[in-house]
Amino acid sequence: MIDHGIDLPCYRLHVVPAVVALASPTWQREVWLDPDQFEDLDYTVHVLFDDFCDASNPLPWLGQCLRSEEEVELMARLGAAYSAVQNSVGATAGDEAYLDSPSWSAVVTAAARLAQVLVANDHSSLAKLHDAGLPWPLGTEPVSSGTEDQHVDS
Repeated sequence: MIDHGIDLPCYRLHVVPAVVALASPTWQREVWLDPDQFEDLDYTVHVLFDDFCDASNPLPWLGQCLRSEEEVELMARLGAAYSAVQNSVGATAGDEAYLDSPSWSAVVTAAARLAQVLVANDHSSLAKLHDAGLPWPLGTEPVSSGTEDQHVDS
C-alpha cells in the first residue's frame, strides 16, 4: 500500500474513527449507550490502547500508525485524560458512568484536538499522493489538468 509517513496505514483506519468517536459526545450517547449497536466505549478503548496503538505510550507508534510527533503528544494527552477518568470511576464501570464523569470533558477535548490533527495530516498525505501523480482511489486514472477538470456551475 502506498502511503506517506506511516508503515501501518490499515491500523490508522481504526485509530482515526476511534478518536473521532471520543471527540463526539452525541455519538457516544446515541451509539455507545444503545445496546443494539456494536460499538461502545470498550471497543474504542481497545482500538486505542490495545489493538492498533497504545495511547498510554504512543511514541513507539510514531511512523507506524501515527504520522508526527504532534500526533504522539496529543495521543498521550488523550491517554492520560482517559486514564484519569478510568481511575475515578473504576475500570469496570459502565459507559454511562464514564460519560457522566466530571472529567469526561477533558477526554472529549483531547480527542477533538487530536482528531483535527489526524485528519489534517491525512489530508496532507493524500494531497502529496495526488501531487505525485498517483491516482486516488488507487486503480483509477489520474485526472488530467485540461479543461475537463474544471467545475461547471449548474
